[in-house]
Amino acid sequence: MDQINLISRLKSLILRVDTLWYSIRSSYWFIPAMMMIGAVVLYFVMIYIDSYLINVEKISYLKWLSVNRPEGPRSLLSTVAGSMITVTGVVFSITIVALTLASSQFGPRLLENFMQDRGNQIVLGTFIATFVYCLLLLRTVRGGEKGAFIPHLSITVGFILAMMSIVVLIYFIHHAATSIQASNVITITGGNLDRAIDKLFPERIGQGKKVSGTWWVTPEEAPGQLGENRAPVYAGYSGYIRVVDNSGIMSMARSNDLIIEILYKPGDFIVEGSPLAYVMPEDSFTEKLGGDIKGLFIIGRKRTIEQDSEYAIHQLVEIAVRALSPGINDPFTALMCVDRLTSALCKVAEREIPSPYRYDEKNQLRVIARTVAFPNLLDSSFNLIRQYSRHSAAVTIRLLESLVVIAWRVTREEDKKAVLRHADMIKRGSEEGLPELNDRKDVEESYDKVLEALGGTGAGAPDVIPQEETGEG
Repeated sequence: MDQINLISRLKSLILRVDTLWYSIRSSYWFIPAMMMIGAVVLYFVMIYIDSYLINVEKISYLKWLSVNRPEGPRSLLSTVAGSMITVTGVVFSITIVALTLASSQFGPRLLENFMQDRGNQIVLGTFIATFVYCLLLLRTVRGGEKGAFIPHLSITVGFILAMMSIVVLIYFIHHAATSIQASNVITITGGNLDRAIDKLFPERIGQGKKVSGTWWVTPEEAPGQLGENRAPVYAGYSGYIRVVDNSGIMSMARSNDLIIEILYKPGDFIVEGSPLAYVMPEDSFTEKLGGDIKGLFIIGRKRTIEQDSEYAIHQLVEIAVRALSPGINDPFTALMCVDRLTSALCKVAEREIPSPYRYDEKNQLRVIARTVAFPNLLDSSFNLIRQYSRHSAAVTIRLLESLVVIAWRVTREEDKKAVLRHADMIKRGSEEGLPELNDRKDVEESYDKVLEALGGTGAGAPDVIPQEETGEG
């Protein structure tokens, strides 16, 4: 038991460190600040080396580095430092323009992805580091007959940094032009969604009750009403649930012989004073225990993709909906978003969805959590796009083609019903939104392919597509 609790605490610590690291790397200042500190360290190292090699004879084999008069190095360092701070201002201005264009074209929720762009951060850090290094080095160049000091190696390193900055500037011009292209934005956002799915769905918290060799708990075997013998844990402030420390909650429930019911999942908004969780039995609840449980929920001002796969879905959906707006009218961007969403949904359809009921090693129920199922993700992915694409034959047909691909991969009955429900809604919307008869025929053919795919996914398919729903005799 102690070993299990220790493992749970280690997992909780790793989760908190990972959350802190996510917040740090999501900021725009971290990498430039680290590179500036690196420039300061490099300055001291190079000055130490130059101080050791101050006798010219000791670097006679590097005579091409030697400079006899201080005016040249001072001029060089002044020019590099002045130009670097000027270019830094230009880079910052270009970045702001790119962020403004991205916000207006793709939506403000995509700004976080641009802020996390490593390329922009490294470019800004390179210019700042070069400026700081040359500025520090400038004050060490001294002339005169007594106390003269010209750090030959350090000046050469400063010259190399200036050449590297030119290369980085060329890269930044290319990167700024490509980073706001719709295809790149969608690819990056889709990659974030894939990583969120890989992180969320394979993970198993606690131990699932073994039912026929699987972790899934069927509704018939799930616990019934647990009664009113429970104490609420209230939220301390309002915000979005960013992270839920499931390992910590399981460890706390096991250590105190409790059942903890989690009322919110990552991505939900909670109002201050609302019940965050319930503790059962009520007699075991204390104020200290409630404070410890609240500490296992990380609440922030905005949603993140740490444990919230729906947030990445909403980012892709926002791009697609904006592309379908009359002011932009770009169905090709919407088609790309649908393709990315289809790829992610296929991955979820083939994964095991964790049960909301979590058991310990003694098969004792400890945690009741809120989980995200495939039908929820399908609704989040296709509802808004379907509503805004009723008058676009291309997007409507692509949605049905995507459902065909998804239908061949779903195996759970509730997932099949969700796919059929969306196919029916898309078909009905096309009947009202598409005036052209041939377009409606193409939609009908795509709809029939969805029914065929659902009928071929398993023995339960006939029950999913009853005749009274399809209208077929």
